[in-house]
Amino acid sequence: MDRERALVLDDGTVARGRAFGAERSVFGELVFNTGMTGYQEALTDPSYNGQLLMMTYPLIGNYGVSEAASESSGIKAEAFVVREHCERPSHRESRMTLDAFLRDAGIAGISGVDTRWLTLKTRERGTMRAGIVEADAAEEALGKVRTMPYPDAQNLVGEVSTARAVTLPFRGPGTGDAPRVVAVDCGIKRSILQNLNSFAEVVQVPYSATAEDIMALRPDGVLVSNGPGDPAHPAVMSTTVRTVRGLAGKVPLMGICLGHQMIALAFGGRTFKLKFGHRGANQPVREERTRKVVITSQNHGFAVHPDLPSELELSELNVNDGTVEALRHRELPVFSVQYHPEASPGPRDARFIFGQFQRLVSAHRGGG
Repeated sequence: MDRERALVLDDGTVARGRAFGAERSVFGELVFNTGMTGYQEALTDPSYNGQLLMMTYPLIGNYGVSEAASESSGIKAEAFVVREHCERPSHRESRMTLDAFLRDAGIAGISGVDTRWLTLKTRERGTMRAGIVEADAAEEALGKVRTMPYPDAQNLVGEVSTARAVTLPFRGPGTGDAPRVVAVDCGIKRSILQNLNSFAEVVQVPYSATAEDIMALRPDGVLVSNGPGDPAHPAVMSTTVRTVRGLAGKVPLMGICLGHQMIALAFGGRTFKLKFGHRGANQPVREERTRKVVITSQNHGFAVHPDLPSELELSELNVNDGTVEALRHRELPVFSVQYHPEASPGPRDARFIFGQFQRLVSAHRGGG
């Protein structure tokens, strides 16, 4: 017999549905993702730390869970909200059901709720605090979600970053002469590491690594990764953002998503929280010089304020809402993108960004 579970929002909404996954109550920030596929990649993306992930596509779990699709060592979202979860997936690479995947990770899920209505509500009111609890505990949970802080008040980056440096050797042609890229792990996705590793040896370091720590590794380039939470959190400003500023001018820098926001902050820019964020695989981005538009995958709740410091140039804009999508430094080899060029499993339009970084790294090695 299906167990009833309730999704409780801080505006007083109680949406009742069926329980799947682990039997536990959980609280966080309800966000929605518009992707039609990629639920496993989204669940395991560290950028969802602290959040209850809701998919807008109505049928989730129909191709199961595979060994190769995870973006990290396990599920990083706090819980999963779907219209319908498929109990009998069909795919040659599937190794388990979505329900089993959640149960094994201790993650609660709720199905049978109207995700379309909840998405429209979120777009109207903005991102809300929420909880998933047993149905008879909904009233008690309502008091908690109305008074608890948003998860981004915590140092969410510190919860998902690697604890120690990890080296990924380059195994391609010309192995002995490969460049070295340091990836500052603020919650990095596995597919970003794979893209970097396709042309370089990669050293993955904690978010708290200093500029001195990183330069001691003799990098040819540094990437500042995606991750969860507020880029202006004091714990992040005093570590990663300070490190970015210390590295500027010494080595080529690239930022992705949270890393993009940190680069802006490092040069005196500002960030702000979006009403409901950009999460999905269909965000159009326009390059301002060429006016070329690419479709991108995105997952972020904060954005860079368009009033930029004079050192930085706005290079790309979001076609839908005009938010800042890419920056470049006017003099130094520093650039960043708000979207995800690795785009696993989304559109691959923007994958050429890694080629741009590779050329910067090569120029630095050659003394250019």
